[in-house]
Amino acid sequence: MHDNPQAAAPAATAPFALSDHRLLALAGRDAAAFAQAQFMNDVAALAPGHWQWNGWLTPKGRVVALFALLKLSDEAVWLLLPDADPAPLAAALQRFVFRSKVTIAARGDLVAEARFAAPERARGAAFEGDEAAGIELDLGGDGGARALRIVRADAAAAADAAASARWRAFDLEHGLPRLAPAQAEHWTPQQLSLERLRAFSVKKGCYPGQEIVARTHFLGQAKRGLALLEGEAPLREGAEVRADDGVALGRTVAAAGVGERHLALAVLPLEREARPLQVEGSAARELALRGGLAR
Repeated sequence: MHDNPQAAAPAATAPFALSDHRLLALAGRDAAAFAQAQFMNDVAALAPGHWQWNGWLTPKGRVVALFALLKLSDEAVWLLLPDADPAPLAAALQRFVFRSKVTIAARGDLVAEARFAAPERARGAAFEGDEAAGIELDLGGDGGARALRIVRADAAAAADAAASARWRAFDLEHGLPRLAPAQAEHWTPQQLSLERLRAFSVKKGCYPGQEIVARTHFLGQAKRGLALLEGEAPLREGAEVRADDGVALGRTVAAAGVGERHLALAVLPLEREARPLQVEGSAARELALRGGLAR
């Protein structure tokens, strides 16, 4: 396995397309109010020009989608979706619009591009720019600097598979679960350790799944959370994780590979004996999650 599993951040690169990130826009007089009522983080407390990690839950408190929520104004809220398809998510959200003055639409005319370098102006949770010029976000963490820009599709950078793989691995190292469609609606925010990203609120008003999230938080019932694993062989999401004696401990929820390096995030018991692990018969070891990606 890799001799230095959490090596220094990669050198700055030219911008590259993040084709697995797509945009869903909420627009209208009630855009922010609708987001506040539906999503698990406190949109009302977010100042315009800022963003937060957020998500949408089932009534049973399972994560349907995890995203970066940008509040341009009370009448314009954008969801930057890694991995999730915006069209079915828009259709699902539409069922809850009722009389709210809000439109929900995928923005195929806008795309995400990224680079491993410090953002020009964005810092922390404050984004910079506008739709016409492009909007820049600070996606850096303890593993190094990163910048993401939302730009017009006709002005986007070219794809770079190797750089995109490094970006995904960085997300996993910092505890951002990249949820493939098959992993949607399976995990609670606490099981995904989303408190590390400050991605949900237990103090705001009602939202789908809020009762489950709040009860788990206030009664201290969270028994599982994220662990970062490095494997000797390629890892995949949904794989079973076992102790060396064969006892099943949990499953992986997201995976990434960069060269000979194989990473995965798994939901495992928070209290467990330190012992060798296996994923689908291959040895794996637990690494410490990095910080700095909370917003």
